[in-house]
Amino acid sequence: MADRLPTEFDVVIIGTGLPESILAAACARSGQRVLHVDSRSYYGGNWASFSFSGLLSWLEEYQPSSDLDKGSTATWQDSIHETEEAIPLCMKDKSIQHTEVFCYANHDVEDTAEEIGTMQKNPSSMGSAALTEPLDSAALPKQKLSSDSAGYEMFAQRTQNSEAVISHKATDTEESLEKEKCCGDTTCTFTVSSGDKDENNSTEDSSNQRKGNAITYSQLVKEGRRFNIDLVSKLLYSQGSLIDLLIKSNVSRYAEFKNVTRILAFREGKVEQVPCSRADVFNSKELTMVEKRMLMKFLTFCLDYEQHPDEYQDFKQCSFSEYLKTKKLTPNLQHFILHSIAMTSESSCTTLDGLQATKNFLQCLGRFGNTPFLFPVYGQGEIPQCFCRMCAVFGGIYCLRHRVQCLVVDKESGRCKAIIDHFGQRISAKYFIMGDHYLSEETCSEVQYKQISRAVLITDKSLLKTDSDQEISILVVPPVEAGTCSVRVTELCSSTMTCMKGTHLVHLTCSSSKTAREDLEPVTQKLFIPYSASEGEKEGLTKPRLLWALYFNMRDSSGISRSSYTGLPPNAYVCSGPDCDLGNEHAVKQAETLFREIFPSEEFCPPPPNPEDIIFDSNDRPPEAPGTHEPMAELESSEDSRNPESPEQQLRN
Repeated sequence: MADRLPTEFDVVIIGTGLPESILAAACARSGQRVLHVDSRSYYGGNWASFSFSGLLSWLEEYQPSSDLDKGSTATWQDSIHETEEAIPLCMKDKSIQHTEVFCYANHDVEDTAEEIGTMQKNPSSMGSAALTEPLDSAALPKQKLSSDSAGYEMFAQRTQNSEAVISHKATDTEESLEKEKCCGDTTCTFTVSSGDKDENNSTEDSSNQRKGNAITYSQLVKEGRRFNIDLVSKLLYSQGSLIDLLIKSNVSRYAEFKNVTRILAFREGKVEQVPCSRADVFNSKELTMVEKRMLMKFLTFCLDYEQHPDEYQDFKQCSFSEYLKTKKLTPNLQHFILHSIAMTSESSCTTLDGLQATKNFLQCLGRFGNTPFLFPVYGQGEIPQCFCRMCAVFGGIYCLRHRVQCLVVDKESGRCKAIIDHFGQRISAKYFIMGDHYLSEETCSEVQYKQISRAVLITDKSLLKTDSDQEISILVVPPVEAGTCSVRVTELCSSTMTCMKGTHLVHLTCSSSKTAREDLEPVTQKLFIPYSASEGEKEGLTKPRLLWALYFNMRDSSGISRSSYTGLPPNAYVCSGPDCDLGNEHAVKQAETLFREIFPSEEFCPPPPNPEDIIFDSNDRPPEAPGTHEPMAELESSEDSRNPESPEQQLRN
């Protein structure tokens, strides 16, 4: 493959995250020759979506291993001339840390044994996942989301670098099969409690049979392809910059969207729905008539608060929560506005920031539905792929599983001239764009990164039960303790094509103060109970049951300026990873800013021409046959099977 790659391009982009993918589409659309490579085997980088087994394979990447291919070092050194120097790139992504996995669903040993036997007979079905000896497992303390009634203990496996991964092992002995459970393409080890086996089994059997449709871990594995689990949890503001860009560039035709149907609030230990529109406010049973009038009056003011500076002039230095108290709003209304409409923090949000956030929320209402938000069907990972498809249509070349070893810099000018890939091939270009996780520790020695705490949960029902089981909800949980951050919770149903029917996929996100599990587990305990809990438990009557959970920390480099990186050539540009905000505004703004800096005279992602208006010369290559080394199979295979429905049809129009 590599020996057939052209050796000269206008732009080389390393990494397929959202800002890199938008830039690739914009560059190709403006007529630049684009090479877009990624060392990973999937599109999206830290913005990607995975099936259940794909997520377990992703976790495997963070096991301790050699960063560099030992046989490749001399290859790139031999390609560097005397007037040049090399800037090595990082071969392993270190932006994910502290991954911890917990299984709460009951296990079906017979099904698991059959699946392991299948994998042993057909090793190719293992995919890219390698089998390794299991690490030491640590049971979750019983007071932390554990249950003795099911006879199982949760597992968490950790590496020496504080990165926990799922360990894998293949065995065909009967005793080992009782302790190993299949995780998609790999095998996951868990521990069985050491109590009286007969008593535990009888208790477990009665608990398992409480319902005919009890969900087991084997079911999650078998239905793993119905899951599309996002690494980053975000929504699209209906009046946001990403929606505008999707419409303007016509990339929206490659994706489908659904409305977020509910805004929820967590108050006094109870989850309730927040009224958003005027109709919701006056139909709400949670608010008194006086509160309804007070809320409508305040929201009307927020829509044009700039025209009434005397209303907030004296409170600019105050927090938004303090300002709300001066408006004589009830505690109930203050909670709704602060956490469910403005979606801000009590301590860090200023009055002006809160008013602007509230105005933005209100302006986004009604464009595509009853809430301000849209969610892409099949997950957030679809969006980078859509822009990659646009780039490919306009001639961009794609190579996944293609590592770049170093940048080649001219000593005299200081500009980057080329890259050298893991085959030792030298590829020249005018401009180079890369994700920040490809930069070496030497280049990032002066950088102080923030962290995002993330959790992905699979549950058996919704946080707030209604007549429909197809609600898409967002909830902001206020800080559990003083000094901690509020936690954003997004709950997805099966109609979003992100989880199997009968389950919900729940994402938790907040700015990190500790590890992800330490930050988010208190909220998990408030909202959910372990799936194996007894039916007779009081909490089980109202709270959803937890089937499976993943915690991890992700680097937030959104606030890092280009000048913070050491020795970066002037024609090499860096894209940050996901930020902690709910929307995608930072990624779109960053991509547009970099594009205008590189190509100031070109339009950013203009609408594509109508096919009937295109006239080809004899030497032109038609856009329907891009020279892609890595076909956009994921997009091609799914595009024809998706039927557009509102609001995505509105996007296309």
